[in-house]
Amino acid sequence: MSADSLRVALEATSADLLAYFERRVLVREDAADLLAEVMLQAWRRVDSLPVEPHRRRMWLFTIAAHVLANQRRGSRRRAALADRVRHYLAASHAPDHAEAIAVQAAVRDLAAAHRELVMLVHWDGLTLAEAAELLGLNPSTARSRYSAAREALRAALVDTHEVAGTG
Repeated sequence: MSADSLRVALEATSADLLAYFERRVLVREDAADLLAEVMLQAWRRVDSLPVEPHRRRMWLFTIAAHVLANQRRGSRRRAALADRVRHYLAASHAPDHAEAIAVQAAVRDLAAAHRELVMLVHWDGLTLAEAAELLGLNPSTARSRYSAAREALRAALVDTHEVAGTG
């Protein structure tokens, strides 16, 4: 009985809920996603659906208000995180852009086994032992691959500097 009652309440209220969201979001398409979330939450809470038919509409709008508040909180958190990352990147002492591109290209050109090891150590901050463990390598194998990768990088970067006329 509750499932049928909820279905009827959703059919009667969905257009109004969609309009509620459309008037409150910046991207109109987000309104449909929010309505879907209301429906999902209503189905999860079908046991608390009011018995009185006239209260069901208000119950659905209450769920909608909570869904909208959660969406707005999430948007604010994402924006704040993006701002922190932008400030961090702007404040960091990033290498020269051309140099960074050359390093990325040199790493990309390494053999796959060497590339992942170098990226784990230099870009992800793992120790060589931790990278070896993550990759399932014997530590001595990791050391020899890392040494070979460093030599290949050194040679590639020297060639890049010579071609650019800086070497």
